[in-house]
Amino acid sequence: MKHSYTVEELLSLYEEKGDGKYGEAISQTEHALQCAALAKKDGAPEAMIAAALLHDVGHLLADLQNEHRFDIEMDDDSHESLGARVLSPIFGPEVARPVALHVMAKRWRCTVDPDYYATLSATSRASLQAQGGLLSPDVAKRFEEHPGFQSALALRSWDEDAKVEGLDSGNLRDYEQLLTRLSSAR
Repeated sequence: MKHSYTVEELLSLYEEKGDGKYGEAISQTEHALQCAALAKKDGAPEAMIAAALLHDVGHLLADLQNEHRFDIEMDDDSHESLGARVLSPIFGPEVARPVALHVMAKRWRCTVDPDYYATLSATSRASLQAQGGLLSPDVAKRFEEHPGFQSALALRSWDEDAKVEGLDSGNLRDYEQLLTRLSSAR
């Protein structure tokens, strides 16, 4: 993996690879844009809007590294960890932390609210087991005490709601200034 990326390289990565589907009816880029739009609509801080936009960048980065075909029901590409490692030096923990924890937030929600599982898309349900499944009571409690708990839950909510076919949520370059401003502040 390349050591550091720029905002331009991240946007270019989405432009080059983001049209692919990932088990949902929409593309990676459409999902990213919808997620960011939901964060913005909720009045989230700029760092959370950036996290929403880039939360699945690890999928695109994993695609660059792997030659085998990824099976979402069997494989875990650890996209949250990979994405957070790439985003942290560019944007800091305010963006990287929710990205790192958004899969754990799904696992936590499914653990503490069994009805939540039924609201997940088919792809999210299929990937849950590959991502570790439900949490033990001890792990769930530790996650609740994590300083990034609330931001991870917010991102998880936007993530699941950002899967609407045909919804126009703008384009990636609409976020270029925001990303550049956050990156420059580091």
